[in-house]
Amino acid sequence: MRHGDAPSDPDAFGAGRVLELIRDRDTTTRAELVRETGLSRSTLAKRVQDLLQLDLVREVEGHASTGGRPPATLVFNREAGYVLAADIGVARTRAAACDLAGEPRVERMVPMGVGSGPAEAVLRAVRRCFEELLAAEGADVGVVRGVGVGLAPGWEGVSLAGRLGPADAIPALVESQVNTMALGEHRTHWRDAEHLLFVEMGATVRCGIVSGRRIHRGAQGSAGDIAHVRIPGHDHVVCRCGSTGCLDAVAGGAALAARLGVADTVAVTALVQAGEPRAVQALREAGRALGAVLALCINFYNPGAIVIGGELAETHQHLLVGAHEVAFARSPPMATRDLKLHPSRLGDRAGLVGAATMVADHLLAPERVDAMAVG
Repeated sequence: MRHGDAPSDPDAFGAGRVLELIRDRDTTTRAELVRETGLSRSTLAKRVQDLLQLDLVREVEGHASTGGRPPATLVFNREAGYVLAADIGVARTRAAACDLAGEPRVERMVPMGVGSGPAEAVLRAVRRCFEELLAAEGADVGVVRGVGVGLAPGWEGVSLAGRLGPADAIPALVESQVNTMALGEHRTHWRDAEHLLFVEMGATVRCGIVSGRRIHRGAQGSAGDIAHVRIPGHDHVVCRCGSTGCLDAVAGGAALAARLGVADTVAVTALVQAGEPRAVQALREAGRALGAVLALCINFYNPGAIVIGGELAETHQHLLVGAHEVAFARSPPMATRDLKLHPSRLGDRAGLVGAATMVADHLLAPERVDAMAVG
């Protein structure tokens, strides 16, 4: 049932679904919720009262510019607890203590990541950072509602269960870094897009999918792996996977760095920003290769928005021109009529915000809120 459909049973729009509507906007009123849910005023009042008692919603008196008493507005109480979030990259980790809307209140950088040595040492450093963040907020473990982690590739098979949360009873969720990036971008800037692709153009090419406003993982968790889609005309380019012509080998940052004779993706970006002709041309060609793969995604998935992030996207004026040109030229007008293709707005904070948002969504899932209201 979609928002706005009148429920045949009042229980179909419990406190959790009402909270979902309130979270989706800055403010709303009881009258607006009655119209949108189809609930009676008395039933809606009971749902709101449950949320007020759980301290998940606050009611704020309105301000009238003319005569008459304005209706009170309902707002989500983002300060009803903390979420600890970590974006564990290859070389460094960004950690934060966030509110229940996923907004970091205080954050720090840990100069360690999945490529920094044993996982245990990195996890200890992240836990210490969490403790310091809480101390900086004057908060203790009792206000922490959950822990969220976005994890770069490299720790496959490493269990994080019970190794990051400050208490065993606190939910700790782990997701691939590119998926948390996708969720962070979606929830912060693209809420109206039901379906979104986030492509990270870093040392490698990765893609996260938001479908129906939630992370789409696929049957085995590998949905969005576009790195090894073959690019026609590049059969001479050998990929690390053993195949030839893969997008990653043609347009990934590591491949571009090797082609240009520089150390890494950061050096590629620096050359492009300096206007070095070979680097600019290489990035534009990478954009066209990306566009060819995006055309396949557009035709198959029909997203409402495509967001390009990662280090190479810092020079998005070169990368996105080629990607847009090829992707839109090879897709039907109906699929691209309202499609937005934009660079990341959150930059390297997307994974952190997404990790916190993932936990907030879990904690405030309608069924969990309904259970708390009954309890």
